[in-house]
Amino acid sequence: MAKKSKKQQQQPGGTPATVALTTAGVSFTVYAYDHDPAHPSYGEEAAEAMGVAPDRVFKTLVADVDGTLTVAVVPVAGSLDLKALATAVGGKRAAMADPTLAERTTGYVRGGISPLGQRKKLRTVLDASASDHDTICVSAGRRGLEVEVAPKDLADLTNAILAPIARA
Repeated sequence: MAKKSKKQQQQPGGTPATVALTTAGVSFTVYAYDHDPAHPSYGEEAAEAMGVAPDRVFKTLVADVDGTLTVAVVPVAGSLDLKALATAVGGKRAAMADPTLAERTTGYVRGGISPLGQRKKLRTVLDASASDHDTICVSAGRRGLEVEVAPKDLADLTNAILAPIARA
């Protein structure tokens, strides 16, 4: 079971994502759990560990849209619609980014990529379904660490476009 803690001030050992939230003065909750490397899905593992419905836990994916890296934040219960992502940013074609390039560019490892506090701020698209919830959970910047935050705060901090980019 995940441990839950309210964060109002920066704590030692915070991630760039939690530091970004703290610096912005945004209310958020941190969930830590023991990551199981054998689990087939990082997002589903997080939802199970936190006891949160999978439609409220969002995964952060990095795609290449017409040569520009773009972050897509979608519910773990679904998948990314690459064509919808390209359309949302005015592009023609999208494909998943090379994992090594995604890690190098964001500063996070796969399974722990957060839409917040990235090494290089990438354009971000948040699935419109996030607006259906008071709060959603996203990676806090490492495997086994999630933050719960209001979708509007997440969108504001990442300058995200809200668009229907997920498939059920």
